Amino acid sequence: MVIFMVKIKDIAERCGLSIASVSKALHGESDLNPKTAEYIRNVAREMGYIPNASARLLKTKRSYNIGVLFVDETSSGLEHEYFSSILNSIKDEAEKNGYDITFISHHFGQNYLTFYEHAKYRNVDGVIIASVDFKDPEVIKLVESEIPTVTIDYEFNDVASVVSDNVQGVRDIVNFLVDMGHTKIAFITGDDTSVTQKRVASFYKTCGENKISVNDEYIKKGRYHIPKVSGEATRELLALKDRPTVIMYPDDYSLLGGITEIEKHGLKVPDDISVVGYDGIKLSRLLRPIVTTYVQNSTEIGIQATKKLIDLIENPKVTIKDRTLVIGGLQQGETVRNIK
Repeated sequence: MVIFMVKIKDIAERCGLSIASVSKALHGESDLNPKTAEYIRNVAREMGYIPNASARLLKTKRSYNIGVLFVDETSSGLEHEYFSSILNSIKDEAEKNGYDITFISHHFGQNYLTFYEHAKYRNVDGVIIASVDFKDPEVIKLVESEIPTVTIDYEFNDVASVVSDNVQGVRDIVNFLVDMGHTKIAFITGDDTSVTQKRVASFYKTCGENKISVNDEYIKKGRYHIPKVSGEATRELLALKDRPTVIMYPDDYSLLGGITEIEKHGLKVPDDISVVGYDGIKLSRLLRPIVTTYVQNSTEIGIQATKKLIDLIENPKVTIKDRTLVIGGLQQGETVRNIK
């Protein structure tokens, strides 16, 4: 079967217009009567016209392809609801603006490529960087290259970023716990990242504002998205002679490990001990009792990162490489007991 590829010349003949006019309409150029442009696009759709990516690249010098660098050390990958929500909103926003997305990695068949080399090979117009070791020299090389980049939840100098307000998130949690009568607050932190550092600093600052003295034994190092590690940290907290009345977890998955350990000790949430998560994944609303957690606006994070990157690609001279702060909100849930 021979497939007939509709060309701009064919559309021009059908419309009775010049090839130049049809080309302008299909490429969205503004110096054409809007009604004429819409008519041309309708005819093109009826004829089954498919834009030629190579031709568009030659004309616009852009591939309309956005790279996404996402490295997940916990191996939960796209199954992790928080990051999958961000990635899905990146995809939706990119497609809405006529862009495809490509995942950037080290692997190309049997060959090893740096992140920068892979981005160049795929000819991406820009890269959104999330969930990586931002101190990795390869990440730094990509950020410092000529390729436009936007980082999520990390700030470099002179690089656009979209950041969840982790400082406000922890402040809201601690203030809520204090309102519920808690002063013995334990905090299991995540991996040593800029996100964790901001959360810990906000924890100490907010406790200080509430005249709460932080017990060093109540601060435990954990790992993001690994319930087992938080379970072990919970066991250590429960073994303390003066144990906390509430435990804050680095994320909702980690909280599940904590609840499992609490139940192993014959204790009940929140009657015997209260717990608080972070992220606000859907599971936190399905569990019983409903989890008290801070809900990050993951969808908005992905949308804002994509919009910022497209601005950098299409309007590089006027787009400011600043920080966009995305605010979430506290889900009070049922896992914190009022002990006033």
